[in-house]
Order: sequence, then structure tokens, then C-alpha cells
Amino acid sequence: MAPSFIPHLVVTAGEPAGIGPDLCVQIAQQNLPCRMTVIADRHVLEQRAGKLGLPLQLIDEKAANTCTHQAGYLHVRHVPVKNPVVAGQLDVSNAAYVLETLRLAVEACVTGKADAMVTAPVHKGIISESGIPFSGHTEYLSELTDSHAVMMLAGGGMRVTLATTHLPLKNVPAAITPERLEQKLRIIHHDLIVRFAIKNPRIAVAGLNPHAGESGHLGREEIDVIIPVLEKLRQEGMNLLGPLPADTMFNPPRLKEYDCIFVMYHDQGLPVLKHASFGHGVNISLGMPIIRTSVDHGTALELAGSGRAETGSMNTAIETALMLIEKTRTVAVAQ
Repeated sequence: MAPSFIPHLVVTAGEPAGIGPDLCVQIAQQNLPCRMTVIADRHVLEQRAGKLGLPLQLIDEKAANTCTHQAGYLHVRHVPVKNPVVAGQLDVSNAAYVLETLRLAVEACVTGKADAMVTAPVHKGIISESGIPFSGHTEYLSELTDSHAVMMLAGGGMRVTLATTHLPLKNVPAAITPERLEQKLRIIHHDLIVRFAIKNPRIAVAGLNPHAGESGHLGREEIDVIIPVLEKLRQEGMNLLGPLPADTMFNPPRLKEYDCIFVMYHDQGLPVLKHASFGHGVNISLGMPIIRTSVDHGTALELAGSGRAETGSMNTAIETALMLIEKTRTVAVAQ
């Protein structure tokens, strides 16, 4: 009899001065239905476990890792920080370390050594201050995988995807192009089928302007850009609703009509989702050749090492990664 499949997750600990190491230590206290390897500086994890007063036995990644994760133990791929870490205090010298952990996690997934990656929060500002241009996890991972990743956040009964991510608001209208919208909608439609096993996904598309442009009286982006793209893709069989006014499309009765929402910019959709699910939501990258999930919050420097960091979103990220692995394998077998 062939051995049963045990999924393998690689977890990056994120900004070492933030709560990422705390979360890794805390989730290590649970039994999990998967193998798990954390990519981080082992000394940072040991120090943080000491501050939290939690038992932790670290195991080198080269040791056998064929069983599900057992509480109190943690397989680690050691990547050293450049400077000693003080919880809550950022250090630009450790920015390259953060990016190296992400690179190694991607490499593990691309080569088949891991089935998915889960990321703890990074600090965009300190990475940029180090001289490395960095606008976010999604954009960086997209570069590493040579793909066009789409950010999805899920929680509170919603899946919200973004046409633009970390852009100043004044730059959003120019970024809403037919090419961008078509590319992202194709990715979302494909991954809802392949990753989520939704056969005929219903995607609700927000307008850019108030009241979705009010027939052109409040802006013409809907008429000139969004509607032509939707009509083109509908002719190919995609089930697309909209463009819809963003101020009403999140009403609970309407949410039941969609499998996913596609908004034009970051703060058009994410405040609603995070109000409904903050601390228990999950960030999912679509359009990449690997599965990646992440927490829905930031580094929370003020909580690092305090024992007050909550693991809800990290647990959700792990559970979602395992769900995506299972559904992707199921769809692949069916095909």
C-alpha cells in the first residue's frame, strides 16, 4: 500500500523584531496534520520562546521530517540574521535576511520539496529603508516566481481580490487598464476553479467611481474600461457581475450571490473584509505556480515577545494552505 500523503508546509518567520517569531513558536505548541518547516534564524526562535516561556525543541531541517508536526518541536531551516534581534526594535541590517527566507521558501515549493508556503508579516518600510525596493509580499513573490500574482483576502464569508495593491490613491485610475483587468480576472477565474474547486465561479466586479460611475456622470472608467472587459470575458463564458457600486455590493444578502469580489483598489474592499474578520482572515496569492497564504495583519512590533500576540490568522493561513493543497490535488486527479 502506498504511504498516505502528508502535506509539507514551509513557514517564513517574517520581520524578526515583530511578532512573526512569536507566532512560529506559538503554533509549534499545537499538533498539526502536516509536516512543517520554519525558515528563520534558530537563535531568534529560541530567544523568543524563552521570552514567551514556551517549551520548544528545534530540529535541523536535514533531520527526518516524515511525520505530522508534534507539539513542542519545530523543524527549522536556519538562516542567520546579520545583527542581533531585539523584540520590537527594527534594524535595517536584517532586511536582506527577511527576503532570503522568502526566496528559500519559494525555492522549496517550486522544486517540490514543500507543497505550500505560509508567511508571517514583514515590515515593508524597513526593507525599503535598507535600499531594497519593496512594495509588499505579493509583488515580491510575483517577481520570484515570474508570475502575475493577484492578492486575495478571505474571511467573514468573503473572498476579496484586488485590481491594484499598494498604490497611492492618486495613481489608481491610470492603473485601471483593460489589459490589467483582463489579466487579473482570467487569473482569478482560473484559480477559483483549480485551487478552490469551484466549477463555475461567480465574480462580482466593483466599479471604480461612486455608484459605479452613475452612467458616466461620476466618471467614465466604468463605461470606457471596465464594462468592455467584462463583456469580452462574458462572451467566453465567465460569470461576471457588475460593475457594481462598492457601497452596496458587500450587503450580506448580495454576498450570497458571489464566490469572489474583485475591487479596483486596496481600501475599496479590504476595510470591509477586515472589519468582518480581522485576526482570523487570510491573505492568499493567486496566479503563482505555488500555493502561498499569509496572515491578515502586520508585524505588531509593540506585541513582540509580550505573549499577547494572537495566532488566529496564522492558524487560518495554515488551515487554508492545507485546504488549497487538498483541493488542487483533487482537481488535478479529476482532470
